[in-house]
Formats: sequence, C-alpha cells, structure tokens
Amino acid sequence: MTTTHFGFQSVEEGDKARRVRGVFDSVAPKYDLMNDLMSLGLHRAWKAYTVLVADVREGDSVLDIAGGTGDLALAFAKKAGASGRVVHTDINEAMLRTGRERLLDAGVALPTLVCDAEKLPFASDSFDVVSVAFGLRNMTHKDAALAEMNRVLRPGGKLLVLEFSKVAKPLEKLYDWYSFKVLPGLGKLVAGDDASYRYLAESIRMHPDQQALKALMKQSGFGHVDYHNLSGGVVALHVGIKC
Repeated sequence: MTTTHFGFQSVEEGDKARRVRGVFDSVAPKYDLMNDLMSLGLHRAWKAYTVLVADVREGDSVLDIAGGTGDLALAFAKKAGASGRVVHTDINEAMLRTGRERLLDAGVALPTLVCDAEKLPFASDSFDVVSVAFGLRNMTHKDAALAEMNRVLRPGGKLLVLEFSKVAKPLEKLYDWYSFKVLPGLGKLVAGDDASYRYLAESIRMHPDQQALKALMKQSGFGHVDYHNLSGGVVALHVGIKC
C-alpha cells in the first residue's frame, strides 16, 4: 500500500483526492468570503501581482489550473482579449461550478473543464501561460502535475505557481497561532466547517518550501525557475520558464 499525506495524516494515495474533494465541496459556497477574511484581503494583492508577472498579452493562450472561483481566469481573460483563449479548469466540480457562475455574472464565458492536473487533456505545446494558485499543495503527485504543466506549455512559455510557503523566522510563532487557533474557529463560525480549515493549515506545513519547490520545478523540466516571497513568505510566487 502506497501512502501520502493529507494534512498531518497518512492516507492511501488513492484516497487523498477523495478527501481533498470533500474539503472543497464543503468550502465552495463560502470560499471567496473566507479568503477575504483569513487573509485580511491580501489574497487579492497576491493574485494581482501574479497577473502582473504573468504578463499575458492580447491573443495569448492561458490555462488556469485549480482555477476554482475564477478570479485569476477573469483577470487573464481581460488581458488575452477576444483573440486569446483562457481555459478555466479544476478537479473539483463544486468549485468549478461556483467559478463559472461568477464568470458568467461578470459577462465572461470561458471554456470550463473538470480535469486532473496530473493528466491534463491538452496537446503538448498548447499554452503561452499556465497558472495554478493555491492548488499545487493539494495534488498527490506534485512532480507529475508539474511535468504535465511543462508539457502543455509552448517553448518559452511561463508557469506561475502561487502557493502558501514558509514564513520568515520572526513570524513563525504568530503564524502558527493564527493558523491552528484562529483559522479553524473562523471556518466554523463563517462556513460551519472547522476541519477543512485545520486541513488547510496542516497542508501548508507539508508543502515544499521555496527552495524545495524551485528544485522540484527544475526536475520537472523547467529550465529557469525563480520565486518571489510575498507577505514575509506567507505566500510565494514561483515562476518557471520552459526552455
């Protein structure tokens, strides 16, 4: 039996996707509100910075993986314009449905697809930009997912991985207190679900830190990788270029 981690728990590999799906089925209706509350609105600045670094141009083809409620997909669509293509994907149908409704409310209709990042249903060399925001840490085989992202990018294409990371040393104690005491309580109060937000805190601790993720991206085929720490390392934006 092959095991992997689900937060701090050890579970069978085949069971992790089901458990992650259960988390996001639960949080989907309150996902955007909880993001605003638990990040004090900072997630909007982190995503705006990601869009800036992505530098999507008119006519570009963009794949948004783990696109959830569609905020990045919407921002990319405005940059790519009518001649471009932005594909909005997620492995979780509840999140994707919420995102599609939000996009349609904004007057934007995008190709929307339920798919597994470890087995992307797209041809090689198809996209100029691939993004994944706050989704990589939930994937069972991160190396396989990153290799797939590399495969579907065109040579010279750019991968952006926005993810929680390792905070600066002076922030560690405060961050741990906030993560394990405040977040679950906030989740229970607002979303009626403390367990999912306890998993969130645990999954962050199990995710590779900045240097380890950089090395993993290079091992997955990216010729140049750099990262930008945001908010003292609470979040890091990794940028990989397919050579």
